[in-house]
Amino acid sequence: MIDESSASPAKGCPTCGKSVDEKRYLPFCSARCKQVDLGRWFSGTYRVETNETPDDIQDKSSRD
Repeated sequence: MIDESSASPAKGCPTCGKSVDEKRYLPFCSARCKQVDLGRWFSGTYRVETNETPDDIQDKSSRD
């Protein structure tokens, strides 16, 4: 859930840049832009960088 007090509609939609008139999809302007953003995460366009290597991840999962 998004904390509406920290989302700034004045900055515009992070996907298309349009103004955000409705709080329903904050910080996005529409359901479409929200889905486009999610698709970018799933496709690997967006990612969180880490210092872990694939071997580190493999070692952690084998210990469990």
